[in-house]
Amino acid sequence: MSTAPTTNRRDMIALYVLCLGMLMIVLDGTIVNTALPVLKDSLDFSDGNLTWVLNAYLIPFGGLLMLSGRIGDLIGQRRMFLWGMALFTLASLLCGLAESQEMLIAARFLQGVGGALGSSVILGMIITMFQEPREQGKAIGIYSFVASAGGSVGLLLGGVLTDVLSWHWIFFVNLPIGIATVVLAYRLVPHRPGLGLKENKVDVPGALMLTGGLMIAVYAIVGVEKEGWGSTQTLGLGAVALVLLVGFVVRQARIAHPLLPLRIFRSRNVTGANLVLLGVLAGMFSVFFFGARYAGEVLGYSPVEIGFAFLPLTLLIGFVSTKVAQPVTERFGPRRVLIGGLTSIVAAVLLFTQTPVDGNYFVNVLPSMLLLGLGAGLSFTSIMGLAMSGATPEDSGIASGLVNTSMQVGGAIALSVLATFAAERTTAKLADGANQLEALNAGFHVAYLIAAGIVALAIVAAVLILEDETAPSGDPAAVAPSEFGHHGAPADDRVLSEVG
Repeated sequence: MSTAPTTNRRDMIALYVLCLGMLMIVLDGTIVNTALPVLKDSLDFSDGNLTWVLNAYLIPFGGLLMLSGRIGDLIGQRRMFLWGMALFTLASLLCGLAESQEMLIAARFLQGVGGALGSSVILGMIITMFQEPREQGKAIGIYSFVASAGGSVGLLLGGVLTDVLSWHWIFFVNLPIGIATVVLAYRLVPHRPGLGLKENKVDVPGALMLTGGLMIAVYAIVGVEKEGWGSTQTLGLGAVALVLLVGFVVRQARIAHPLLPLRIFRSRNVTGANLVLLGVLAGMFSVFFFGARYAGEVLGYSPVEIGFAFLPLTLLIGFVSTKVAQPVTERFGPRRVLIGGLTSIVAAVLLFTQTPVDGNYFVNVLPSMLLLGLGAGLSFTSIMGLAMSGATPEDSGIASGLVNTSMQVGGAIALSVLATFAAERTTAKLADGANQLEALNAGFHVAYLIAAGIVALAIVAAVLILEDETAPSGDPAAVAPSEFGHHGAPADDRVLSEVG
């Protein structure tokens, strides 16, 4: 009689372990951002070379997510997760020990590879572990909290570590977390055999086209701030990436064992959720990036103070995504909840357009943080559930990788677009005689307006593309079956053997 509760407790502990690994990866991005000025002075980086501390991580991370997710389906998702976490932890040690620019950049590249291997399969494992709809919703809520709010925790932790210790510790802090994650995941996360490499041939040409196309696309995007959108480099690399990715899609439609089964996109909810995710990221990135700059460069906050300024946002996302989102979704459906969350994000971003140069935190910042926390907590949980709604057990890894790719590549595009328009507005205001702070703030306001417009388009996409998932009368936990399988149905090994 104690088997079920014991199994449930074990699965919940395994969920926390998986989310701990995800948190380590998410934290790393913003922790490193806070330490960039110190890194520049310590290792004598030029302004141009300093961007490679970020780019060396982003390029392999964004380029390998989908491929890693599919390989995880084939060799076993736990195995892929363990490999990724081990590599990420080792690379973090090398980053912390780096005494030269070259060593740090090379170690950051390895970190990006490890991050992609580990994070690509986490959501897929969660969906497979928690197949009862209500429990699955709670698990997705916890994952969504870590994925969406972990960055703001990184702002606080990065400021503390850099100010109190040194920049080396922004990487060393990963060591105990990474080792604990690997050990606990090996012991607690259930091992489910993959589909097998013999039974399912790896599409090597397709893998090269996908990875190459995504890496080139990310490289082109991160170079926009320096080169410009209309530069030969941006347009040329963009064209090469587009050719590779279109060629990949065409190939996937024609071969017997595709890396990315295109049947996933037959689900309007899967396709729509990945599109809507781009809008959510525009809103989140505008506040994380420009809101942090506003607090630091305009209001004069220290890195630690910036971290504390974002703390209410983090706490509210955690509360809403883990305590509120699931019961509200059961009552109103993920589509309606998502639209409500997106509306809250639009309001939060628009409020930021009113921030003055001599702003007050409680009047000009905190209200937006609270609205954004509510909106993000509701939106991310709904998006993750909808994005995985068309995934069968054999496709859960690639579906998880697709969501993470949308987050990384979409986030990079959104930030590049917003940063470009913000910089242009700042330059124009300076030319008109505005002082530095006024010009900066005016640039931030343009970024917020554009971000709000993108989120508004995401609302339109949610209304037009997404479908309601209605629960049968008397069973609020039940959800409608997806086009490719039934939620809550136990995985059947016979199904796995028939894939391909």
